[in-house]
Amino acid sequence: IVVYPAQARGANAQSCWNWFSRGDQQRDRGEPSILAGMVRAVAAEHDVPEGRIYVAGLSAGAAMAVILGETYPEIFAAIGAHSGLPYAAARDVPQAFAAMRGELGTRKSDTARPVPTIVFHGSADGTVAPSNGARIHTDALGAAPGAQLQTETSGTSGGRSFRRTSTTDDTGAVLAEYWQIEGLGHAWSGGDRAGTYTDAAGPDASAEMIRFFQSVTARA
Repeated sequence: IVVYPAQARGANAQSCWNWFSRGDQQRDRGEPSILAGMVRAVAAEHDVPEGRIYVAGLSAGAAMAVILGETYPEIFAAIGAHSGLPYAAARDVPQAFAAMRGELGTRKSDTARPVPTIVFHGSADGTVAPSNGARIHTDALGAAPGAQLQTETSGTSGGRSFRRTSTTDDTGAVLAEYWQIEGLGHAWSGGDRAGTYTDAAGPDASAEMIRFFQSVTARA
């Protein structure tokens, strides 16, 4: 079951989520509250089990996915963030553009219940600086207690080189994956050529996210 929520142009001129707005970064307020309500309603209607609900997005959608994991960790079992921004990276429009350029402050995750997170970011992203993907990954690991085991692999997929960092805790539970994709711009890796903000080259981010989500569920 897949839900594709859409932003009204009246709420954002580019039809993007307002991830940079103070009122849209908090539990029980603004867009996170609306989106969490939609998820709860669909899950109840279709008897979706707890622990099998995930959220993913690209760019502003990835930023909102991170916000949802931060504000509603009891709903989402895992997060997929592609070319996005970390939690509370900005509080207004000027700060949003600064964050997109990679001018990030020291803000970190506050959640006491870290949500497993898979991150994709291209090295050639000229819209959202790659340092944002690195911060999402760092925040996900910083929120997790205890010892961590990190494994790095590299390779080529779909004509693009990548480096993948996988992290588990001392029990083997998945904490995070971070995919750095060489030469990818601000687009979904391995996407459909007919889509917008998609790049057919590179690892298949959709397939890798599903695999990651399933691995989290398998450990639950």
